[in-house]
Amino acid sequence: MEAIILAGGFGTRLKSVVRDMPKPMAVIAGKPFLTYLLDQLDRQGCTHAILAVGYKKEVIQNFFGPKYRGISLTYSVEEKPLLTGGALKKALEVATEDAVLVLNGDTFFGVDFSKMLDFHHKTHSDATLAVKKLYDFSRYGTVLFNGNLRITQFIEKKVCQEGFINGGVYILNRTIFDGINQEKFMMEKDFLEKYVDLKAFYAFPSNGYFIDIGIPEDYEKANKEFGKFTLKK
Repeated sequence: MEAIILAGGFGTRLKSVVRDMPKPMAVIAGKPFLTYLLDQLDRQGCTHAILAVGYKKEVIQNFFGPKYRGISLTYSVEEKPLLTGGALKKALEVATEDAVLVLNGDTFFGVDFSKMLDFHHKTHSDATLAVKKLYDFSRYGTVLFNGNLRITQFIEKKVCQEGFINGGVYILNRTIFDGINQEKFMMEKDFLEKYVDLKAFYAFPSNGYFIDIGIPEDYEKANKEFGKFTLKK
């Protein structure tokens, strides 16, 4: 299993609680948040992770070095901001597996990665998105899919009583951006929404634990929850 972690975020909305460090290095219950993501990968058999770094990249590189537990680490460095899509495109250039797991560096989602990979291969998907059902939310857009779990539409953020959100865990074919000449683009807006009718995107529903530390309220929630129990996935 090979993975990419998007770890180049500025953490703009967390400035009040996290200063002068990349968002994935925000300390949660005594450890950088990125540590929990790498632990999750290690437990599930990942042996190589590519960290897509940019802002204050040396903080991450100096802390983790070339290896973390059973995972060898490679750094894909953005010399200028490439946004999420551009960062992924660059990182995939050094990937070696045909299908690569992707994690957002500010989100933890307790997904069974092996089952997700099996699903990705069985559906011949170009991109598989782990989705989570939420209730009474407005912070996230929603993902619509048919009875075969093929994604049909992405809906913009709005007040929603219930729906499936993009949980920030993907499996991408290594060649998915072949023919895309843009260097800087957003994964969600400029790629997923644009190509939903042209490529095979599938949803992988999971009821695993989910938290996004991107705003101060959820950063504090993560501190409490990660401190009081051990996550199973």
